[in-house]
Amino acid sequence: MSRTLTASWSDPAALAAAGRRMTGLDFLRAVRDGELPPPPIAVLLGMRLVEVERDHAIFECLAGEQHYNPIGVVHGGLAMTLLDSAMTCAIQTRAPAGSGFTTVEAKTNFVRPITAATGVVRAIGSVLHAGSRLASAEGRLVDAAGKLYAHATTTCIVLNGG
Repeated sequence: MSRTLTASWSDPAALAAAGRRMTGLDFLRAVRDGELPPPPIAVLLGMRLVEVERDHAIFECLAGEQHYNPIGVVHGGLAMTLLDSAMTCAIQTRAPAGSGFTTVEAKTNFVRPITAATGVVRAIGSVLHAGSRLASAEGRLVDAAGKLYAHATTTCIVLNGG
C-alpha cells in the first residue's frame, strides 16, 4: 500500500541571513520558539529543536516508517543527522553574530536499531571544548526511557567573520 508524505518549508536563504545577524544562541532560541522557521532538513525529517542553552542542544524526532531503509529499520542517516544537529547546535550556542563554523570530522556509533515502535528519540548535544579555531562536542541518541541508541562526537572549525 502506498503512503504519502507532504512537506512545506520556508526560504533557507532568508533563514541563514537572519542567523548571520544574531548570536548563535539567540538564533537557535528564535527557531526553537517559532519566531524563525525551522530549516528545510528539519521539516523533511520531522525533527525539531526542543531545548537550547549555552553548550547544550536537544532535538526530537518521532521515528517512523518514512525513515526506514531496505532492511526494515530506521536508516542510520536519521540518527546521524539528529546527532550532528544536536552537537553542532550546541557549538553554535557560543557563536557571536557574524561568525560561523562547519564540521571537519564526525563519528557515530550505533548501539541498537531504531524502529517505528521506538517512538520519539532525543539527540542530546553537549560542547566538550570550544577554542578560538576548533570546537568539539558529543551527542547521545536516546528514547523516552533514556535507552541509548547511538552516540557520537564531532569537531568543527570556527569561521570568524564567516
